[in-house]
Amino acid sequence: MPAPGENLRINADRLWDSLMEMAKIGPGVAGGNNRQTLTDEDGEGRALFQSWCEAAGCSMGLDQMGNMFARREGADPDALPVYVGSHLDTQPTGGKYDGVLGVLAGLEVIRTLNDLDVQTKHPIVVTNFTNEEGTRYAPAMLSSGVFAGIHTQDWAYDRVDAEGKKFGDELSRIGWRGEEEVGARKMHAFFELHIEQGPILEAEGRDIGVVTHGQGLSWTQVTVTGKDAHTGSTPMPMRKNAGLGMARILEKVDEIAWSHAPHAVGAAGHIDVYPNSRNVIPGQVVFTVDFRSPDLAVIEDMEARLRIEAQAIADDMGLEVAFEKVGGFDPVAFDEGCVGAVRSAAERLGYTHMDLISGAGHDACWINRVAPTAMVMCPCVDGLSHNEAEEISREWAMAGTDVLMHAVVETAEIVG
Repeated sequence: MPAPGENLRINADRLWDSLMEMAKIGPGVAGGNNRQTLTDEDGEGRALFQSWCEAAGCSMGLDQMGNMFARREGADPDALPVYVGSHLDTQPTGGKYDGVLGVLAGLEVIRTLNDLDVQTKHPIVVTNFTNEEGTRYAPAMLSSGVFAGIHTQDWAYDRVDAEGKKFGDELSRIGWRGEEEVGARKMHAFFELHIEQGPILEAEGRDIGVVTHGQGLSWTQVTVTGKDAHTGSTPMPMRKNAGLGMARILEKVDEIAWSHAPHAVGAAGHIDVYPNSRNVIPGQVVFTVDFRSPDLAVIEDMEARLRIEAQAIADDMGLEVAFEKVGGFDPVAFDEGCVGAVRSAAERLGYTHMDLISGAGHDACWINRVAPTAMVMCPCVDGLSHNEAEEISREWAMAGTDVLMHAVVETAEIVG
């Protein structure tokens, strides 16, 4: 299929203005955003996005998980659409670009094609997936997971937040529960632009990350049980210190990840200590070990070694230890054709680029199971994300969206 000409470029000022306008909804306390899924602010952001899409001549579809689909018609009404998008929900202390760039870049693709009167054979659909972040409702990528058949809709509806409010109830409350069957749509391809959320592109001085794979993830919840005792009056030989046991296990987690360098990582981000009192030796700790790698065999090795090493530490210290697999997904290899479209777009437009493995989960990781999929990444300052100080430059946003547009348009096929 013919490639778009090099002069096909987005309106960078309009894209940036849209990002800044969306960031006014659900402002954080330190310059970022708190627009968590299914809150009133989420509903307000959705309404603004819909108004922009309709002004660009798109029709809006809405499924029973609240996933939004803004469609620009193609010359062939029977051709499967090319989908593009990400998510509008944020972390409680989120930035202005994580997810949002991917959605509004998709809208900018539509606007630019309208400006230049470019027609494509395949329709183009801009998507906002509900609850990608997974902060208010676990797990992450919940609605794209239902779309791809990973989760059932009833199970998703029954997820509860910290206040006991159900996902399904809150979706209806804010008025964004559609009637369309989830996952009924068939895709010709799917593309997602996202900030890297890591430091590699900036450190390497590259404009574009061509994402070839997504890391797999394994979450194992570890419970170490010892005995609560007074910190001052309990002799050292008589202690059963669950906190010390956890510390020694986490040292092993670090060693295990390093043994598979450079593409494996491991840490514990969620830790609960009981009774968590200054003068009580911890009697129990519960923590979740997060292992990631683009190689499933490596993930399985890290999981197995965690259990062996932790059990040995517990036995040596007179502690009890239990393990529960509480989450995870297999590594993703994105579609070679779609990845090739992204790479050739970057080359055609003269942007520096490199192949990249995504360290985070994204909606594209689930959609890859039901349609040919690829991701484009642009740098972010210091690799910082899930933080209100998250920042990108106008030029990075422009480069990423230019590449996204070329990959989408080449796949959707220009007519005439």
